[in-house]
Amino acid sequence: MWLTRRNLLAIAGAALPGAAAGAPGAPGGLALRGFDAVSYFLPYGPQAGSPAHEIAWRGRGWRFASASNRAAFARDPEVYAPRLGGHDPVGVLEGRIVDADPLVFALFEGRLYLFRDSARRDRMIAGLAEEPGLIVRAESLWPKLDRLQDGEPG
Repeated sequence: MWLTRRNLLAIAGAALPGAAAGAPGAPGGLALRGFDAVSYFLPYGPQAGSPAHEIAWRGRGWRFASASNRAAFARDPEVYAPRLGGHDPVGVLEGRIVDADPLVFALFEGRLYLFRDSARRDRMIAGLAEEPGLIVRAESLWPKLDRLQDGEPG
């Protein structure tokens, strides 16, 4: 099942104020606009990271609210980093790279997905009820879009 009780709770609290739409961290810049990637998986949800708890991974700076969150990320960053390069899964399904807001998110099967806005997130959730394989399809389409983003031929 894609949506667990915990995921529904995360989704319900995910439309938090305070972040404008845009990329979740420019290449070479700050990932998730400085939010702690590990905190999305904790009961209190996304928290601002601190420069005191920053590490570099895949050419970006990743900030964390605590040393223990930084250590958890360092042990297995793929578990905590947003899927689809932090881009909106609805856009990926449409064959487009769409920037996402790090405060509009959902956890599907224990993975973090970011959305441009709550309407797009709600559309994905409704779509999953009708077609449970939507996330799997987005994941399968992402490598081609990711290569195009890097300037490689499709």
